[in-house]
Amino acid sequence: MTAPVTAPRFFITTAIDYANGDPHLGHALEKIGADAIARYHRMSGHDVHFLVGMDEHGQKVAQSAAAAGVTPREFVDRIAARFQDAWAKLAVSNDEFVRTTSPAHHEGVRALLEMIFARTPDAFYERTYTGSYCVGCESFKADADIVDGLCVLHPTRTLETVEERNWFFRLTRYADELRALLTRDPPFLSPESRRNEMLRVLDDGLEDVSASRGRFAWGVPFVRPLSTGEQQTTYVWFDALPNYWTVTRGAGAKAHWPAQVHVIGKDISRFHTIIWPAMLMAAGLPLPEQVWVHGFVSFGGERFSKSAGVTIALDEAVAKFGADALRYYLLRDVPFDGDGSFSWDRFSEVYEGDLANAFGNLASRTTAMVEKYFEGVVPGAPAGPQVASTSGAVDRAVAAVTGGNGFLLHEAIAHVLTSVRDTNEYVQRAQPWALAKDPARRGELATVLADAVGSLARQAAALAPVMPGKSQELWRSLGAPGTVIEQRLDRLATLDVSGWRVSKGAPLFPKPNPTSEVL
Repeated sequence: MTAPVTAPRFFITTAIDYANGDPHLGHALEKIGADAIARYHRMSGHDVHFLVGMDEHGQKVAQSAAAAGVTPREFVDRIAARFQDAWAKLAVSNDEFVRTTSPAHHEGVRALLEMIFARTPDAFYERTYTGSYCVGCESFKADADIVDGLCVLHPTRTLETVEERNWFFRLTRYADELRALLTRDPPFLSPESRRNEMLRVLDDGLEDVSASRGRFAWGVPFVRPLSTGEQQTTYVWFDALPNYWTVTRGAGAKAHWPAQVHVIGKDISRFHTIIWPAMLMAAGLPLPEQVWVHGFVSFGGERFSKSAGVTIALDEAVAKFGADALRYYLLRDVPFDGDGSFSWDRFSEVYEGDLANAFGNLASRTTAMVEKYFEGVVPGAPAGPQVASTSGAVDRAVAAVTGGNGFLLHEAIAHVLTSVRDTNEYVQRAQPWALAKDPARRGELATVLADAVGSLARQAAALAPVMPGKSQELWRSLGAPGTVIEQRLDRLATLDVSGWRVSKGAPLFPKPNPTSEVL
């Protein structure tokens, strides 16, 4: 008897968001980017588990809760609900939402620390340390990270001079192993620019890092007291990073370690590509296969940041043109291997140019002509040149985003957008409205319109991970069977659209009222 074929596993995670304020566009970029990657892999036949969540411990949360006049637990419950609601509105298809305040996570953190103590008994040691601590980063800052006495990432916060006796993790022991990891082929850390940054960190020399903190108790108790008998709290990064592993523990776990990719922002590269791998090495656990680092989205030249006061309400951004349009605009205009910017004017320009005028117009006039000339039924006709061209564009789009060449979502979108514009030009050159006037050319007319519908169907599938709602709306308008997200990307080349019954409905991307106020 032949054993059943098991789909390749793809466990993808994002950084867990710190519970100190509402989600903003910086958070959204990462979540919808990882969501699109997860959806591309599902449509490639992979067994996907997509994890997001909240980092709910640490000094900053305790201070924010006190300022709000509530307990830390009440505070993080409110914040977590707002993040979950935001991701639902943006159609983020996470399979699991981890919270570091959960009992299962607490147990997992303690288990990991015990594994390190058992396998590498001298990995942790006691030390008195004095340093500049940024509550915003929840980390001690090196001189290179301080400008004019302030943290470069949180310039509105005053650095604290902290002197404590803590448990320290012997990070320096793993310098050679980490260098080998960062220089391996295939890459552990991508893109290359971020890998080079971390290699420079190694060149500058590592320092051992604090693994516990005193002075506050909002967190996971560290598994060993100090020699003085003081019970400290696990340092927040030694609590947060293990979330990727703690969700894989136990009989009921749906995720399987190791993760195939961690998707994170560039400000936390050091934690994920130096400290986290070293912790796993000390525990004797497998490492994640890859870490992909995206850049920042800025507004008016400033990075989105609650502490810096640079925010745009996600509800306001969604209200502009809808969740799918916002997803498309962010992933199109912010390179997923670098930095980008957001502006309302540019959002409007992309919406009207790419979505309303190009994609939406192609869908509208194609379905209208099938209804007018073939009573709404897509004719059976020999494949024309445009379907082959579109299939090639879809293949290039998938290759840009499924990992072999990185996770370049902006490139994937560019390939599909080029195909949309090419299909519009193809229809314009063929002039089906003129062909319809000559009964002798009905076969040509059938080929052109079948080609256009076939291209639209493939484009809808290729953009479904980016715009799941609008792609399904188009899929339904084309009369296609099932749902677009159920399609296999590697089978689109053989998709047969003949006999589908189209229905021209409302515009896919309605143009805004020119008299309405611009946000």
